[in-house]
Amino acid sequence: MYDKIFPPKQIVLPSGQVVYQKRTRLPLIAVIVIVAVYYSVELTDFNLHKLVTRIGEFGVIIDAMIPPDWNSWHKLSGALLDTLQMSLFGSLLGSLLAVPFAVAASSNIVRNRVVALLFKTTLSLLRTLPTLVTALIATFVFGLGPMAGVVAIMLFTISYVGKLLYEQIENVDMGPLEAMESLGMTRIQAFRNAVFPQVLPGYLSTSLFCFEGNVRHAAILGYVGAGGIGLLIKEDIGWRDYSGVGMIILALVVTVYLIETVSEHFRKKLI
Repeated sequence: MYDKIFPPKQIVLPSGQVVYQKRTRLPLIAVIVIVAVYYSVELTDFNLHKLVTRIGEFGVIIDAMIPPDWNSWHKLSGALLDTLQMSLFGSLLGSLLAVPFAVAASSNIVRNRVVALLFKTTLSLLRTLPTLVTALIATFVFGLGPMAGVVAIMLFTISYVGKLLYEQIENVDMGPLEAMESLGMTRIQAFRNAVFPQVLPGYLSTSLFCFEGNVRHAAILGYVGAGGIGLLIKEDIGWRDYSGVGMIILALVVTVYLIETVSEHFRKKLI
């Protein structure tokens, strides 16, 4: 359609040959972006004047957080430990369960295209659900507490690690697998010995990276009753106890930084 409205430019080469150069799509893309931004501003009721005049309130709240309430550490430590346990256990279960999902979704391993498509669709659907929404649903199924948080993190990890893992599996060298099958191995045995060692470093690296993100996700799951440090954040903000919120944020920043540093060290060893 675009080429019919804006026909390609005719160029005559020195040899006399005529070639056609397609018109750039940049003006069309620019118009679409401008229209999308305009309607986004209208639908969200974005107000630039309010943003400029009220953004300083962030500084007021941050100032109220300093210094943090060091005396709240006794109640914070238990909730922080619950958050780390949710993240670790949910990430571990999700990473382990992601392997069969990824194998079943790999079109070069599973010959039945319907089965592969079904598992790919399942992983895609799981990724579309935000962790907070999944945790909210889990609280109705498993009740309030860390159990719901573990389930929410596990489902997200399955979708995230499973997606990246099946993409890695579909791009491996299939020669070793076919050679082992010709020697009499079953497809599962050949996969375990020929394919999985090729994707294992990437799988472990992805699982560690996902665990880093899950610590941050778990920190807000308390807002929907899934336990952990998010419940304290909700309570302290509700009571306007900003010094307590400052202590929670400080503990989270230090914890996440330490986990990311250790995780990055091991991921560099794996890649």
